[in-house]
Amino acid sequence: MALMIPPVKLKWLEHLNSSWITEDSESIATRNGVSALYAKLLANKEAVLLPQQVLCLKGPQLPDFERESLSSDEQEHYLDALLGSQLALAKMVCSDSPFAAALRKRVLVLQRVFYALSNKYHDKGKVKQQQHSPESSAGAADPHAVSERPRSSTDALIEMGVRTGLSLLFALLRQSWMIPPPPGPGGAPGGCINLCNDVIHTAIDVVSSLPPLSLANESKIPPMGLDCLAQVTTFLKGVTMPNSGADILGRRLASELLLGLASQRGSLRYLLEWIEMALAASAVVSAMEKNAAPHCQEGLMGYDCFMNILMQMRRSLGSTADRSQWREPTRTPDGLCSLYEAALCLFEEVCRMASDYSRTCVSPDSIQTGEAPVVSETCEVYVWGSNSSHQLVEGTQEKILQPKLAASFADAQTIEAGQYCTFVISSDGSVRACGKGSYGRLGLGDSNNQSTLKKLTFEPHRAIKKVSSSKGSDGHTLAFTTEGEVFSWGDGDYGKLGHGNSSTQKYPKLIQGPLQGKYLIWLCSLFLINFKILIFPPPCLYICSRVLLFLLLILL
Repeated sequence: MALMIPPVKLKWLEHLNSSWITEDSESIATRNGVSALYAKLLANKEAVLLPQQVLCLKGPQLPDFERESLSSDEQEHYLDALLGSQLALAKMVCSDSPFAAALRKRVLVLQRVFYALSNKYHDKGKVKQQQHSPESSAGAADPHAVSERPRSSTDALIEMGVRTGLSLLFALLRQSWMIPPPPGPGGAPGGCINLCNDVIHTAIDVVSSLPPLSLANESKIPPMGLDCLAQVTTFLKGVTMPNSGADILGRRLASELLLGLASQRGSLRYLLEWIEMALAASAVVSAMEKNAAPHCQEGLMGYDCFMNILMQMRRSLGSTADRSQWREPTRTPDGLCSLYEAALCLFEEVCRMASDYSRTCVSPDSIQTGEAPVVSETCEVYVWGSNSSHQLVEGTQEKILQPKLAASFADAQTIEAGQYCTFVISSDGSVRACGKGSYGRLGLGDSNNQSTLKKLTFEPHRAIKKVSSSKGSDGHTLAFTTEGEVFSWGDGDYGKLGHGNSSTQKYPKLIQGPLQGKYLIWLCSLFLINFKILIFPPPCLYICSRVLLFLLLILL
């Protein structure tokens, strides 16, 4: 067994930060690399070894069971003491393993690299020079800990003034909405700008004039500033609701300012919160229209404002983004667009950016020294398991007991394994299938088994984005297009294909009926579960977005 790493005393040296920033981060992934970096810590005396504690093997004091008669409670007590002692010993032995020793070294090295990077780029963890003097650090338990400056009475007064000032401002703005504008000449409706709307419009101009992602680095923003941002965001979210008391223009400006702040903060969390707000407002508007006459100006925002932010996000995409598939909300004659459509476009943009980023992720082992990482258009696919219906395209029908490289799937972008069948989506959006063909589950026009991949025909022609095939029953499949439409084929029992009957469908057929003219969203396998197609009228989409947002916030 390897020798246990003794406890260490950490003391980061500021003048060595630059050398740690230039260290190769990939070497931390290997045991030899970590050992070399840990040795550097010891050589620089940034990690000082402390005397190792003596291993205590003494267990609990037990009575003489042959001479003493113990009650059941006493026996239970001694048994618990023995188990506790054995557990403590097991933990100590496990912490002395080679893996645990390597892991502790890696954590210390990562902690040192993080400290160097945060000092350079985030102003985090900066220690004053006098804190490193022998007099001030002799008795410190944690030499690299950061001591926060105690709050003074001046800080408290400033914070109180900012908080009360914001509360007063919000109250005045709400009151401004409640007071109707003064009448114009001759008793005509007033034409002056509402005070609250004027304030929000000024804030929009200020936010739009900032460079992109000006509020992204929250470590540069003082806590009071973050608290102000949170208060302003909460206020604006309440304003966007149709029942908030604000006028239509105020609600529209509030939604635009919220989106501007979310884009400047550059976090998935704030973009999803804006999407949730937009869908919630759309749901309320939809409910109001069912109970009263529709308001043509409700649930809208400025088209140009939304598109400016959307185009700013799109400019950050790489060359892999297909600009022909980008969607935009419908522009009204007044230069507005629906909050509902804007939320869908923004959600799709976030998904596209995530997909585009995932295609650029390359394994460190595949990057050769001195070469830039290149994302290949081909991929390596390994298959194993049952091949009884040629679903693995390996010629024979014998079981494959170990992963085997399959050249037939080399150009696959997405692979879907169904019930004894396989579907492959290529980069051009075409779909090929192989395997068991009963009940037309392959979509090739017959019920024959297919031993090689064969291309499906979609009428009308569409590029396919996702495919989901059933894992039980007699086999049916759904295909989701880039146009937001759904095709289905295979066994039609119980109306599972959505064509209004229970007939078997051997060719891909477009699902119409209630879905006609609706744009659908396919919730991808973000949480490693099987997803289905959902129709999203505003209220339903609002509920689903809340669930998705809740799960994402937990992960974040």
